[in-house]
Amino acid sequence: MLAATLLALAAAVLHAGWNLWVKQSEDRWIALWGQMTCGGIVCAILLISLGGAHNIAWWPIAASSTVHLFYIAFLARAYNLGDFSITYPIARGTGALLAAFGGILFLSDHLSVLMMVGIGIAVLGILLLAGPADNSHVVAALTVSVTIGAYSVIDSFGSRHMGGNLYPLFLFIGTGAMATTYGVATGRRHDMAIALSTTWKRFTIAGIASIVTYWMVLIAVQKAPVGYVTALRESSVVIVALVGTRYLGESDMKRRIIAACIVVAGLVVLVAGR
Repeated sequence: MLAATLLALAAAVLHAGWNLWVKQSEDRWIALWGQMTCGGIVCAILLISLGGAHNIAWWPIAASSTVHLFYIAFLARAYNLGDFSITYPIARGTGALLAAFGGILFLSDHLSVLMMVGIGIAVLGILLLAGPADNSHVVAALTVSVTIGAYSVIDSFGSRHMGGNLYPLFLFIGTGAMATTYGVATGRRHDMAIALSTTWKRFTIAGIASIVTYWMVLIAVQKAPVGYVTALRESSVVIVALVGTRYLGESDMKRRIIAACIVVAGLVVLVAGR
């Protein structure tokens, strides 16, 4: 459980970093597409160098790649509509809660009462971080959260079945292929080609960050319940609260600091209940 805790917390830092880069991009969908596509190319190279794999979890990979396509589209739209420190906490906090229940319902995960209390406190703090927002921002972020909950459960199953070292390689290849197909089908081919030729280095760095982040998470869910890992991973909202107020000029620092403390308290209770 200690290894799962450390992996989830490390993933939180990387996850906040690449989401900040996407939020600051002029075209958020292109940024997410380039990140996933270059990440997929890196994974394909790694997979070839490793000589392939056996016992491939095909249906979770296909299902999760499809859900990730919706995640990319919905996340880009949510970042276009709302502040970073509003969209991210709502999406990640609600997504973590959905993943926890999904793990119990579909993966036979067991969470102690104290762990459930910790998750509840953390999610309450995460939603308080978001604060007041208009309905369009909230709905957009909640739509993202549904995809987060869905792919978290699917990928936890796939990782436990196939192994956390190989599963993310296939997943990123599938997600990159799905996103590219969608982009071509919706007339973004020219924009994609220009972005790839001029920004491929940044795409590759962000893609590698995504791969490492999710690899940590998928290793962690082999050692601990999905709800435990996803709640710890969403400690990234504390980083986002500080970045949003200090560097992006987003308002209400006092409320965000109090909410961040509530999140941390919830995570302490969660870990104590393991």
